[in-house]
Amino acid sequence: MIRSMTGYGSAAGVSGKLEISVEIRSVNNRYLDCAIKMPRVYSALEESLKSVVQKRISRGKVDVFISIDSSKAGDIEIRVNHPLAEAYTKALREMAEQYNLSGAVSVMDLAKLPDVMQAEKREADLEQLCADLCAVLEKALAEFNEMREREGGRLCRDIEARLAEIGRLITLTESLTPKIVADYRAKLETRMRDILQSAELDESRILLEAALFADRTAIDEETVRLRSHMSQLSAMLGSGEPVGRKIDFLVQEFNREANTIGSKGNDADIAKIVVDLKAEIEKIREQAQNVE
Repeated sequence: MIRSMTGYGSAAGVSGKLEISVEIRSVNNRYLDCAIKMPRVYSALEESLKSVVQKRISRGKVDVFISIDSSKAGDIEIRVNHPLAEAYTKALREMAEQYNLSGAVSVMDLAKLPDVMQAEKREADLEQLCADLCAVLEKALAEFNEMREREGGRLCRDIEARLAEIGRLITLTESLTPKIVADYRAKLETRMRDILQSAELDESRILLEAALFADRTAIDEETVRLRSHMSQLSAMLGSGEPVGRKIDFLVQEFNREANTIGSKGNDADIAKIVVDLKAEIEKIREQAQNVE
């Protein structure tokens, strides 16, 4: 089953005391363009996460939003710069003695002095965090791909309906070809009778001209190729592989054959059918822009 390039998926999990949430969104794009948006402090993990995405998605503009909540992690430590605190204490006491000042040095007095106390964040185990992040990302990707497959099913049914209509139009075109040759022969006989009037018609010449006309207007090769393209497209739809770019190319071949039929048909009815045929091909082309 084909997949749409547009989709959404999310998942949540934990790594130790860190809470992780992942959201994935994508829109159409000619190639894969993946952007990982996460806290800068963990940016070293970005390439590992991208490699996970690239294994599951081959086409589209994909944005992955990762949030990591460390509020419950208890990973903040307060460090005291004891040498600096002792130096401050000694200096304050010397000042008190030097200038005959009263008052003892309190803990709060020292804490307010620059660089005596510093808040530090304990380093996370990046290897374990990366493994946990990848696991949550895989869950989000599974939901993301389920949504894309559902949308892909709708795209597939629409394209199959277009193919059925194209097949009907091809059959209708083929049924008109003998009539076009017969009408041409009748017109040719009428024209020659008007010109020659009472003279006897050269039946072999009429047959030759009709045969040449039939050869010029024959669309058998084009309709055979169109049906071959239809079979290829049907196989692609059921392959389960990313086929969006292949469908883009194949639709160009559909258009080429339709244009040739229109130029060779030499008939108003066939011209109308070709317009309808190209309209269906264009609708397939539009849907293919959504296929991975």
